[in-house]
Amino acid sequence: MRFNLDDATIYATDSAELAYAMYKKHGYVLIKGLFKDDVDALNNDLEPYIATKGVGVEHMPESMREFAGRNTKRLTRVPILSQTFRDEFLNNSLLLSCLDTIFKEVSDSYWLCTAQIMEVQPGEKAQILHRDLEVYPIFKRYGKEAPEVIMNCIVALSDYTEEMGATRAIPGSHLWDDYFQPGNPEDTYPIEMEKGDAFLMSGKTIHGAGANITMNKPRRAMAMGFNVGWLTPEEALPLIMPLEMAKTMTQRAQQMLGFRSFHNTVLEGGSLWTVDFEELGEYFKRTETAAN
Repeated sequence: MRFNLDDATIYATDSAELAYAMYKKHGYVLIKGLFKDDVDALNNDLEPYIATKGVGVEHMPESMREFAGRNTKRLTRVPILSQTFRDEFLNNSLLLSCLDTIFKEVSDSYWLCTAQIMEVQPGEKAQILHRDLEVYPIFKRYGKEAPEVIMNCIVALSDYTEEMGATRAIPGSHLWDDYFQPGNPEDTYPIEMEKGDAFLMSGKTIHGAGANITMNKPRRAMAMGFNVGWLTPEEALPLIMPLEMAKTMTQRAQQMLGFRSFHNTVLEGGSLWTVDFEELGEYFKRTETAAN
């Protein structure tokens, strides 16, 4: 029986509990209109940078360039380049509730692992199938028993059709016993979306960008990856974001970007990312006061 994406689709007015139920069953959930009020402003913030960005990834090892896409634009540092991202996307209440629910059995807190624009150009071939969990390869050996340590929220910033290279995923692949199985392209289904929709996907789910077979329609998306607080994120954002910029964000957003400490209180354990055992946010506040 063919998979029906409607069975894994909810709306931005629905609850995090419903989203999580579908996420656990299928390995992902599509949330209609989650960012429909913010997507145009984000595109406006980033358009000057995307327009001048070349295809491919210059500094990536040659072995990974095929994976990244030789005809795909990738723009990182989104939290620094877009105030809309800092103010709206990082503070979306339903997204945060979903993240709290997804990671609650593993970690009290989580990082923004990466926020990057991926614009698949016409003529780009399908991406190699993969699990985002593979960025932390030790977890592959545990199969479906691996903890939930990374989640990806893919936001459609343009139309998102199969012909344009919509993300393709294998529903239920998060429940496979053997995570060394690569998966077959024939078993994937396209995740077609409208601009502003969001696709929340477990790091355990096999997926990849589809081929863009159109003549003149780039497929633009943003990947917002999140990982638990005791793992290293992909982007070293606290090293390049100005402290003055970080101070304008909410405390929750500050923590996701590495400007607050991580306290394992509910699950027990110690505090991480501190200065001489002091909460990082309090350290910044104290040192700023002393400097003035």
